Amino acid sequence: MKILILSDNFPPEKDGGSERIAYNHFAGLKNFGHEVFVFCGCHSRESGNPVLLKTDNIYKIYLPKFYSKLHHFFGLYNSKSAKVFKKIISEIKPDVIHAHNIHSILGFNLLKIAKKSGAKVFLTAHDCMMFHYGKLIEFIPQIDKNKIDQNFNYKINIFQQLKRYKKSFLPFRKTIIKHYLKYVDKIFAVSFELKKALEQNGIKNITVIHNGVDIAKWKVEPEALVEFKDKHNLQNKKIIFWGGRLNTLKGGGLLINALEKVVQILPDTILMIVGKKDQEAEKFLKLAHEKKLPTIITGWLTQNEMALAYAASNLVVAPSAYLDPFPTINLEAMASAKPIIGTCLGGTKEIVINNKTGYIINPYNQETMTEKIIDLLKNPVKAEEFGKNGYEKVKNEFSLEKQLEETIKWYNQ
Repeated sequence: MKILILSDNFPPEKDGGSERIAYNHFAGLKNFGHEVFVFCGCHSRESGNPVLLKTDNIYKIYLPKFYSKLHHFFGLYNSKSAKVFKKIISEIKPDVIHAHNIHSILGFNLLKIAKKSGAKVFLTAHDCMMFHYGKLIEFIPQIDKNKIDQNFNYKINIFQQLKRYKKSFLPFRKTIIKHYLKYVDKIFAVSFELKKALEQNGIKNITVIHNGVDIAKWKVEPEALVEFKDKHNLQNKKIIFWGGRLNTLKGGGLLINALEKVVQILPDTILMIVGKKDQEAEKFLKLAHEKKLPTIITGWLTQNEMALAYAASNLVVAPSAYLDPFPTINLEAMASAKPIIGTCLGGTKEIVINNKTGYIINPYNQETMTEKIIDLLKNPVKAEEFGKNGYEKVKNEFSLEKQLEETIKWYNQ
């Protein structure tokens, strides 16, 4: 079977959760014996006509960088990527076209072109961008965030979006997206919580396929682990892992505030921030230093280094403060046999089992977050048991192989 994957971005230029899932599909489907291609986008710093490069079945289009507030418009209809896409389809003649994120560079209009080519068309929803403009937070009560009702209502109206996004708001954006979604055979949501949010906002034809992970990639050699700890001065430390796209809604500020008491009780604790040293990361470092919290930031890590970072940690905290659909950090932590303190917002509770593989917390409740961190750091036997339980769960229920098998069943229908 010939399969063409679409993704706004792709590793190594961008290596976030959705990009990694798209890459795993590319590599994994090849291992299943399929002929797999990728069409992905990049923003060039130069103006002018788009440039298309091909390497190892990956077609990468470099488009002139446009004003950031216009990416919602180009995410609806991008004539430049469409022209190139038609040529690629003509060359490959794919049986299946599977889109991941196409809302900021490639454009939703590619779905219509894909369907008219005669291919089966699928779309994986990694976020709320089919009806929203960013990370969904409007459902969180503003009066008392310490007490959150778990029966969330994700329905969002025009006035809420207009208030938050102002000039970026496009009145008919969702209507146009829903028009293009008619050309999709099936939409895959990465969690039931995301499916609920999409359906409450008028998006239908959805089934859930949870993301998976290749467990073999997260095993490390003891000698390499010692070298990693020496390099980052982590020997004889209780290490808390926090990482990913380092922005405010990933809960970095909430975590740092909660750690003040942890360090008072367990002074050998250190927060390891795993991510790029950009302006957002520097903001969290500054906050940690102001509170005199032992903190390091690793910078960008390779796959092997990421595995070592997880292996070095005592626990992983993922305190996202928005509807985080299905954080990849949970899969990777469990594949590394590490206990997780995860958010109650989004799809984390579909993989992290409270009191068995970790703890589910309200990220805005700093007292509870502090309590659970101290509990796992003080009780290494419990932490190890949670980690082992998590490893077994991800191996049996959230493997990359299982994810791809479920996806291929839809391809063959």
